[in-house]
This record gives sequence, structure tokens and C-alpha cells, in this order.
Amino acid sequence: MRHGKKINHLGRTAAHRAAMLSNMAASLILHKRLVTTVAKAKALRKYAEPLLTKGKNDTTHSRRTVFAYLQSKEAVKELFDGVASKIANRPGGYTRILKTGTRLGDNAEMCIIELVDYNEDMLTTTGTATAGKAKTRRRSSGKKKDDAQTTTDASTSTSEGTAATAATDSAETPTAE
Repeated sequence: MRHGKKINHLGRTAAHRAAMLSNMAASLILHKRLVTTVAKAKALRKYAEPLLTKGKNDTTHSRRTVFAYLQSKEAVKELFDGVASKIANRPGGYTRILKTGTRLGDNAEMCIIELVDYNEDMLTTTGTATAGKAKTRRRSSGKKKDDAQTTTDASTSTSEGTAATAATDSAETPTAE
């Protein structure tokens, strides 16, 4: 039984897994986007997001802590200088995993893992989509709204019809006398 064993070993020894995740995190920070398998991307997200959170606090201690994980001066410099300013007001969730299908050779699920604030296409389309259309529910709320609208239309038309007949009756009444 594997109770309480959350870590995905990815078929590697601990040292190999640590080196691979370190290299992938450095590449993600430098290039802002990475094509990999879904399992590796999920493991990378758990590895890289705490480092990105540490990047918000630019102190010598946090720089040394991040360098201990990444082992790359360029990645540390990019994280604290470039990336940290973009993610400063985001309360977590710095990465996005987009599934792209399966790999041709071994049918492994592939994906793109990217930093959320660096995908300009996604930022512009989601901003206009949310501003343009309000959220709606899928089930019967549309029916109820339509029924309610037709009921109110019918009641206003009958009240208008009653008022119109009352006006004609009052108009006819003086002529009848």
C-alpha cells in the first residue's frame, strides 16, 4: 500500500530526480515555457512554485536559498530581477499546464508548462472574454428567466389591453349619453 506517499518518483533515483527538477526549473525561469510530459510538469510545478514565491522577497538569504536549489546564477538573477516584478501581486499559481496531446514514439501525455504572467496571448484573450460576457449557468436558469420574462410580458400586455379597453369604454360612454 502507498498510503501517504505523495511524491512522484518519475522512475529515477533521488539524486537524478533532484538534478532533473533543478535543471527544468532553471530552464522554466530562463525561457518562461517548457515542453515536457504531464507527470514531469506536475512534479516541476511542486518544485518551482515555492522558489517563485521566494523570488518575491529579494534578500541575500532568499537568493542563497534559491541558488541552492537551482545551481544557476543566470536563473537566480532572472528570477529576482525579471520574474519577481511580474508576479509580485499574484498570490500563488505562477505556472500553467497546457496539455498538447500524446508523443508519437511512446504515446506519453505531453504538455507545455509556462509562467502565467508571460503568455501575452492568454492574458489578452481572457481579459476581453471576461469583460465582454457575464458568467452564466448552464441548467434551468435560462428557462426560468425566459418564462419569467414571457409572464411579465403577458401581464403587461393584459394590463395594457385592459387600460386600452377602459379608455375606449370611457371614450364610448360619453358619446353614448
